[in-house]
Amino acid sequence: MAEVTLSNVRKSYGAVDIIHGIDLGITDGEFVVLVGPSGCGKSTLLRMVAGLETITGGEVNIGGRVVNDLDPKDRDIAMVFQNYALYPHMTVATNMGFSLEHRGGSKAEIAERVKWAADILGLAPLLDRYPRQLSGGQRQRVAMGRAIVRDPKVFLFDEPLSNLDAKLRVVMRGEIKSLHQRLKTTTIYVTHDQVEAMTMADKIVVLNGGRVEQIGAPLDLYDRPANQFVAGFIGSPSMNFLTGTITPEGFSAPGILLPLPDAAHGHKDRKMVYGIRPEHFALDESGVPAEIVLVEPMGSETQVTMKLGETLVTGVFRERVSLSPGATIRVRPELGNIHLFAADGGQRLN
Repeated sequence: MAEVTLSNVRKSYGAVDIIHGIDLGITDGEFVVLVGPSGCGKSTLLRMVAGLETITGGEVNIGGRVVNDLDPKDRDIAMVFQNYALYPHMTVATNMGFSLEHRGGSKAEIAERVKWAADILGLAPLLDRYPRQLSGGQRQRVAMGRAIVRDPKVFLFDEPLSNLDAKLRVVMRGEIKSLHQRLKTTTIYVTHDQVEAMTMADKIVVLNGGRVEQIGAPLDLYDRPANQFVAGFIGSPSMNFLTGTITPEGFSAPGILLPLPDAAHGHKDRKMVYGIRPEHFALDESGVPAEIVLVEPMGSETQVTMKLGETLVTGVFRERVSLSPGATIRVRPELGNIHLFAADGGQRLN
């Protein structure tokens, strides 16, 4: 295991800058998730740590040594790719042990390490099968097994669950998290799925346009997003935003006046964005009117698209109530869970 430190890491393709001076510290044994929309630079950053992309500027340090000029094989890392990358003509056991064989390991050592990894991942009955005889989840386990037999300092995962169906992704998510808790190997995991990030990470790094927007524990990012981008990206359904102005009576948005906590009135007459998560609306006869546009029963909760003034927002309610499109309900935003962002730049103000 090892610490990983990125210091002012940059990546350019000619005159086009892709990664803009990222600083990041990952402690020994930590599970860090790089998350962001497609094209934000998260996979490029991971590939620079792996040595698969050259670094334009800055330093990557693994286990106390700068690895900028080291080949991938000399960095003591193991990477799990999105497309599994298994050898079709090799059995599960041979696939898992191939890297050890390439390094000159003895047959006894390779067999022992493969058995150890197979037992952890539930692959013992499948060691004599070929990749074509496996399901998608089993292939992903083999790819993980090939990585862990090497006992590397750092695991790198590049969107490993993207090719799996939704139910299997949930299962594999738990297996990867459980594997990390057992091995406690430093792990960097890339995904565009904020649900994966929230459920798996010790620490999340939110990237946008090759820059870090915020770094923190999952619930810290959820409860106190640094800016409007993070607030909108983390959470499902995403946070609602209404643009307007603070007045002595409350927050004035097109067609609606919303309540505010007393502390917010220090920004009087300033144009800003009012953010509230769907679950922080409460059904209340003394609340503000909202016209129902769409009702989506989810079983344990009901997701409602509704019109607050002239803005469409989403509410999530756990109460079993009869709601129908076209009806008007009254909702109360929870004052302790309101987020205010600057209209120019989106930085959090409260």
